[in-house]
Amino acid sequence: MITHEHGRRRFLQMLAGGLGLGSFVKGAAHAEEDLITAADQAVNVLEFEAVARKNLPPWHYAYIATGVTDDSTLQANRDAFGRYQLHTRRLVDVSKVDTSVKLFGEVWETPIMLAPVGSQRAFHPEAELVTARAAAAQKHNFIVSTHSSTSIEDVNKVMERPAWFQLYPTDDWNVTGAVVKRAEKAGCPVMVLTVDSQNGALRDTLFKVRRSAPVKCTDCHIGGFAYNNVASRRPMFAGLDLSKVTTQLPLNMTWDVLPRLKELTTMKLLIKGIVTKEDAALALQNGADGIIVSNHGGRSEDSKRASIDCLPDVIAAVNGKVPVLVDGGFRRGTDFFKALAMGATAVCIGRPYLWALAAFGQTGVETMLTLLRKELQIDMRQAGAASIAQITPDFLVR
Repeated sequence: MITHEHGRRRFLQMLAGGLGLGSFVKGAAHAEEDLITAADQAVNVLEFEAVARKNLPPWHYAYIATGVTDDSTLQANRDAFGRYQLHTRRLVDVSKVDTSVKLFGEVWETPIMLAPVGSQRAFHPEAELVTARAAAAQKHNFIVSTHSSTSIEDVNKVMERPAWFQLYPTDDWNVTGAVVKRAEKAGCPVMVLTVDSQNGALRDTLFKVRRSAPVKCTDCHIGGFAYNNVASRRPMFAGLDLSKVTTQLPLNMTWDVLPRLKELTTMKLLIKGIVTKEDAALALQNGADGIIVSNHGGRSEDSKRASIDCLPDVIAAVNGKVPVLVDGGFRRGTDFFKALAMGATAVCIGRPYLWALAAFGQTGVETMLTLLRKELQIDMRQAGAASIAQITPDFLVR
C-alpha cells in the first residue's frame, strides 16, 4: 500500500533526481533540513515552499508546482526578472512611502493581490476562508475562483469588503448566467474572465508524480474527473443543472462573449490571460474594463514567454484607458517594482500564498503578505520612489 509518507519520500527522491520543476524546488533533496517551524521565522516567502512540500501529499504539492510539458514557461516567468535592473536615484525624501493604488474607485493599501486558485481545501481544511481572513486582516484584495472549495457568500462574510470573482464560463450559457448572477448578488464588484486555460494542458510534472506516487484519487474526487462531476462538487454550481456542461472554457468561445457577459451584470469585467497587444486592443473594443496579463503561471500554455515580458506590449496597446494587472512568477519586492515601473496597476500572486497556506494556515498567509509588502517598501526607498505613482519606466534598465 502506498502511504502518504512513502509517497512523499518517493516524490522527494524524484525531485532530487531532476524531475524538472525548475528553481521553485531546487534543493529538494534537502527538503527536510533547516525548515522553518513557525511563520515568523521566514526571512522571505520562498521559505514557505519547503514546509508546504513537507506538509502536503505529493500529488497535491505537485499540482501547485507543475507547469506544462518541460516546465519551461513556468521557469521563464522567474528567469525574465533577471533581464531588468533598477536605475536607482539618491537624495530623495522617502521618509514616508505610500504603496496605495486605486482600482475602480476603490483605494487599496497595496498593489499586491491574491490571484484566483481553486480547490484550496487541498492545501488547508478551511480552504478559501483562511485565505480570505488573511487578506482581510492585511487589507489585500482576493480574487475567488469559480472552483473554490468555499462559496463566494461565505468568503465575503469574512472579507473587509467583497472579493472579486473569477469566472470560468462553461459551455452552458444558462449555467454561466446563474453563476454570474450569484456572484453579483453576493456583492462582488468585479468579475475576472479567464481565457487562457484550454483543455488538455500537458502537465508532465504532475503526471509523473501521480505515476510514481500512486493514490486512489477517487477517495477525494468522488464521481471521477468528468467536468460536470467535478463542477457538481463546487459550491458555485450548487443547485444548477450541469447535465449539459462538459468543459470550463469552451473551445469555440470568441470575443463576443465579452458583450454577452456585460449584458448579464453590472460588475466590472476584467480579462485574465491576455499576453499580446493585438488581444489587448480587441479586449478594449469588446468592452473589457481591465486586463490581467497572465500565462496562468506557466500551467496552461507552452509559449516559453514570461508574463513580465508581455506586459510592455499590453500596456502600450491599452494606453492608459483601463487598468492592467499582471501575474506570473512574482516572489520578491523588486519583481513587483519592475512590473509597476512598466505601468502595471497591480500585481497578483498565486503559488506563494498557497505555500504559506499549506505551511502555517492564516498566520502563514498573513506573514507572507507582510514580507512582500515590506520588501516592496524597502525597494521603493532604495530606488528613490516615495509612492506607486512615482514608479515610472525611468527606473528600469534592460
